Amino acid sequence: MHATLKCCSTHPISRHGHCSYNNADAGRLSAGRHPVQLVFFTVTDDDPLQNAPPITQGLDAEGLSLLLGAELAAQRGDYQRASQGYLDATQRYPVAALAERATFTARYSDAPELLLTATRRWQALAPDTTAPNRLLAAIALQQGQWVESLEQRLAITQAGEDTDLTALAEFAIAENGPLPDLLERLRAYVSTQDAASLQSDPLIATALLEIALGDTHAAEANLQAARAQGGNGRTLWLAVARLGLETQNYTKARQAARQGLADNPEDVRFILLLAQAEIRLGNIDAAQQQTDQLLENHQGGDELRLALSQLYLDEGYPEPAQQLLQPFIGQPQNPDRVYILLGEIALAEQEIDNALLYFRQVGEGDDFIPARARAAGMLIDNQRLLDARAFLRIERMAHDEYYNSLLTLEIQLLDEYGQSQEADQLLDRELARTPDDSTLLYQRAMRAWEAGDLEQMEADLKRLLANEPDNANALNALGYTLADKNLDGRLDEAQRLIERAYELAPNDPAVLDSMGWVYYRQGQPQRALDWLERAFAAMPDQEIAAHLAEVLHALGRSEEARELIDALMRQTSEHPAIDELLERLPSLAP
Repeated sequence: MHATLKCCSTHPISRHGHCSYNNADAGRLSAGRHPVQLVFFTVTDDDPLQNAPPITQGLDAEGLSLLLGAELAAQRGDYQRASQGYLDATQRYPVAALAERATFTARYSDAPELLLTATRRWQALAPDTTAPNRLLAAIALQQGQWVESLEQRLAITQAGEDTDLTALAEFAIAENGPLPDLLERLRAYVSTQDAASLQSDPLIATALLEIALGDTHAAEANLQAARAQGGNGRTLWLAVARLGLETQNYTKARQAARQGLADNPEDVRFILLLAQAEIRLGNIDAAQQQTDQLLENHQGGDELRLALSQLYLDEGYPEPAQQLLQPFIGQPQNPDRVYILLGEIALAEQEIDNALLYFRQVGEGDDFIPARARAAGMLIDNQRLLDARAFLRIERMAHDEYYNSLLTLEIQLLDEYGQSQEADQLLDRELARTPDDSTLLYQRAMRAWEAGDLEQMEADLKRLLANEPDNANALNALGYTLADKNLDGRLDEAQRLIERAYELAPNDPAVLDSMGWVYYRQGQPQRALDWLERAFAAMPDQEIAAHLAEVLHALGRSEEARELIDALMRQTSEHPAIDELLERLPSLAP
């Protein structure tokens, strides 16, 4: 302890605790020129705040640093770092606005797992708002988690807001979603609601699923209940019309479609349902007259014309389907769908060569490869394998940017029609011509893996990596294979390959899955769990689910593993990875 002099007039104490008072100042003081007040106090060498309690409210230095870092990252366009910063800040300051900002910035990042985490945090901090539920419903649907998407929508419905459950039901039907599981959950929800508060939307959505699954009596009861709740709008008439078609009550279907069209003249679905009802009633001429009249009055007639043509074709009437396409014939530019429909119509009439000409007119874009696949498959179905292969070879020469895609198509078709040896020979010939083609090397490596030829697979992947050392797919494929086969002495090599893939593609669910799997193979199930949970959150497919279930089982959490397996088996009818797991661990069967 020591005493120091504080100069209150002009000399502040320095940051070391000493006054900047010097001999010159002493001289001036002695001359009486600068009177000062002398104050003596004590200073210790210890930090006076050393034992102070931590700051628990308000902004401290670390909190301010988090927020500033997130804001600056967002301004730089580094949305992943910004979102993570806001998310971390919510742990210190549990404020919904921060979680909302974390969610907003995560939507601009290439990090689906981060978006999911941020949205869930927002939901936890703002339980009274439905915005997070809407986003979680969309995320779940994008990931193929139909039931989870429904759960989020039901939470919105329970809050008294509209979420259009019927749209989800229609989409699930169109996309072959897990209809029984969705129906079970909707029925459970409806059964828990009192009649006074129950809205018509869940009733109509339930009825649509029941119609699709053939339970028409239950659908009729739910539609009657929807009417009792005041439902008489667009979705109700759509459901009634579809029920009429399903029960072969085509007159009822026509009546409902007419009513829906009168109330919603721009809704193409009613036009299609009305035409379908007329066709099923055998009124082809009436159907054509009505559709022609509707086409004249309906804006956006080209799309409707194409949809009606498809409808006639699906119902087995290629002639009126072709008549609807007549306005497109001879036009310099047409939608690709015109040529696809013309090709299908020609095929339905067994005009194979004409169909081939139409399919070849489909231009470059999303429909290019599917049209060539349809044409080649058509030729093979008509015992013209050589013509199909010649057609694809000519197309490769004419469309260099689609060369590998067309080659892959030919290989797939040969496999599909029992010509796998020919497919292997074709791939070998192409690699002999272009030995460093990464796409072809990777393709041959994957074929070798499927055939159990690990030596060939490893050789092709290493050759690829010699040319492209930063190819994350190849690094991950080789690393995962070494880990999955659990080869003696090669798990460390597998880990190095996968870690390098992770550096290059940190948000790739396949890489996250591989990271978890190699840790599991190394006897570290707890460390593996986090990686596999992250992978499954980003891409909930059955292979990752099988890995996650096995690790949960290894950690003594077998019931969770069974629940996960049960959910995946409900979502899809084919699940080879789950089947293989259950063969090894039958106790995990749900």
